[in-house]
Amino acid sequence: MAILRRFQIPAQIPGVEHVLFDVARWPCDQNPPWRSNLLFFSSAAPFSALLPLKLVGRRHSRSPRTAAYNRAMLFFALILAAFLAVGIYAARRVKHGSVADLIVAGRSLPRWMALLTMTATWVDGGYLLGTAEGAYRSGVASGVQGGLCFGLSLVLGGLFFARRMRRMGFTTLIDPFESRFGKRWAAVLFIPAMLAELFWSAELLVAIGSSFDVILGIKLTAAILLAALVVTIYTMLGGLWSVAYTDAVQLLVVAIGLAIALPFVLRATGGIAAYPHSTAIAGGDGAWWDLSAMLVFGGIPWNCYFQRVLSCRNERDARWMSIGSGMLTVAFVVPPLLVGMAAASGGRVVANASEVLPWMLKTSTPAWVALLGLLAIVGAVTSSFSASVLSAASMFSWNCCKRLLWPGLSGARLATLLRISVAVLGGGALWMALKVQSVQALWFFSSDLVFVLLFPQLVCALFDPKANRIGSIVAFAVSLVMRIGGGEPLLGIPALIHYPFPYKTLAAAAGMVLLPVVSRLTARLSRSRKLANVAEAAMMEA
Repeated sequence: MAILRRFQIPAQIPGVEHVLFDVARWPCDQNPPWRSNLLFFSSAAPFSALLPLKLVGRRHSRSPRTAAYNRAMLFFALILAAFLAVGIYAARRVKHGSVADLIVAGRSLPRWMALLTMTATWVDGGYLLGTAEGAYRSGVASGVQGGLCFGLSLVLGGLFFARRMRRMGFTTLIDPFESRFGKRWAAVLFIPAMLAELFWSAELLVAIGSSFDVILGIKLTAAILLAALVVTIYTMLGGLWSVAYTDAVQLLVVAIGLAIALPFVLRATGGIAAYPHSTAIAGGDGAWWDLSAMLVFGGIPWNCYFQRVLSCRNERDARWMSIGSGMLTVAFVVPPLLVGMAAASGGRVVANASEVLPWMLKTSTPAWVALLGLLAIVGAVTSSFSASVLSAASMFSWNCCKRLLWPGLSGARLATLLRISVAVLGGGALWMALKVQSVQALWFFSSDLVFVLLFPQLVCALFDPKANRIGSIVAFAVSLVMRIGGGEPLLGIPALIHYPFPYKTLAAAAGMVLLPVVSRLTARLSRSRKLANVAEAAMMEA
């Protein structure tokens, strides 16, 4: 109960002990801690409603809280309680604590639900805030870059990767690496994949805190804590089933909030006719194209993407779900793009361009509309946070623990380990969001490494029958040296190689060329392995 004392949460609040300590075993226990979903919700819901008032009340006890602030906090608690209720309802789809149900929804996710959860995962807080920031500060090309490239990434994933991954029946992104290159090297490739998911989770929580700070004038640590706790609880309970159901609701919240707020913003600023920046959709410099390549091709080798692909009922559903979600992702770029353009057209001066979206909601819309806009950001953040935490936990528990360290781990113990991993990784992301100042920079760097290091590995693992471990290691090492050689201010690494042009795409291309070439040159030293689902039997047993 140390965490309760640390944040001054009274242990007598009904359900706290159950939520924190018993949830990891449910529903694997023969005698679950809650006799029914109704009883469980009655213990969890009061906790979610009282937590923000308890924390904020203590923290701001010396300053008067306005009625608007109280209403906002109450509304925030209620919306999270609604998300929790949906997640608990969806957890009933988990049969006997099956690992397949938790990780890939028993491979029976309906196409429409897979489409919505995929879109909700990509339309996150960074997507909304970054689109508005780019349009406000630089131009349309910068504003649409993220949404357009992410959407194209999903379309390309559907055309070339989704069907093959689903046909093979893999469980995570790391499985084809294990099949082609072996367990131990797959464990190395797992590291950048998991770190990227973890840093992304932390960056998402920061978006909630900054948006509350702008709209309500208070940097609300309690909001970050509560959002992380609620999302972690329902993700632990129902795995991908709970994440998918809540994603659908959260995406609806995003759409409604932005659709209502946009007309008020355009009316307050006089529209976008006086937009001072370029309206070209594509940038003209090499850096823009280099970043675009990273977003398009680096957006494919993420486990949170393939988790939804692998949860579809068949490969046809997986393909069309990915293509459809790509189109929806591009469509969602329009509202934040217009908000950023309107702010620039109206001559609005925003101290921090990354906060232009919540700032415009605060200054250009009525209070109730601003609150809906804030909830849209919260919905975007929570949907992606649950996806990234579950994705990282799935790779850790399945590929690292089950496949490498403890092959004899039973299905029940693996399900418990998965739930504990969700809690630990969610807590780690929360800690970084509250303590680490450079979370966003860490996420950009890890996303960079996913593109440079993992995209060539995935392409060759899936489509090159002669790819072997030596080729994979050489390609990985050369790409890493080329990328780090260009310097990394985040880690204090100076540029050792002075490239006359953007080099990220070059580093990825080097890996793409070297892996098949070195694999063929070393065919006698390291045999190529046939791509197969080596974990199929283990998953069925689990």
